[in-house]
Amino acid sequence: MRNIKQQSILLCATGLGIGWIPRAPGTFGSLLGPPLVAGLLCFHPSWPVYLLISVILFLLGVYLCDQGAKILGLDDPGCIVFDEIGAFTVVLLPAFHLDLNLQFFWISLIGFLWFRLFDIWKPWPVRIFDRIHGGWGIMTDDYVAAIYAAICLYVTLILLGWF
Repeated sequence: MRNIKQQSILLCATGLGIGWIPRAPGTFGSLLGPPLVAGLLCFHPSWPVYLLISVILFLLGVYLCDQGAKILGLDDPGCIVFDEIGAFTVVLLPAFHLDLNLQFFWISLIGFLWFRLFDIWKPWPVRIFDRIHGGWGIMTDDYVAAIYAAICLYVTLILLGWF
C-alpha cells in the first residue's frame, strides 16, 4: 500500500497516469510535451525565463523519476514518462518565438517525430546517459535526445522555408 506522497510522485512521474498505457508509454507520454510547451508559451516568457523553466523541469524530473523508480523497485521503469514530457521544452526551442497556431501544431508534430526517433534509437551520447542509474540518467538521456531533435527540427524548418 502506497502512501499519499508516493501516489502523488507516481501520478506526476507517469504523466498523470498516461505512462501506465501498456504499449509505447514513452510515445504516449511524449504527446503531453507539446501541450506543456504551448501552455508555457501562452504566458509569453522571455528567453531566459523559458530556459529557467526547462532547467527547473529537468531538476524536478530528476527527483520525480528517481523517487518513482525507487517506489516501483525498478531502475528505469517504462511507465515513468516525465522525462519525455519535460524534454519537450528543449525539443521545441526552435519554435519558442512563434505564435500558437496551426503552424505551431505542425512544428510540434515534426519535433515529436524527431524526438521519438532519437529517444528510441539512442545515438551517441544519448546511449551513454541512458546507462546512468537513477533520476539523473532517466532525465539526461531524454534531454540529450531532445537536443538532437531540436537541431533536426531547426534544420527541417529552414528546409521547409518556415524560418
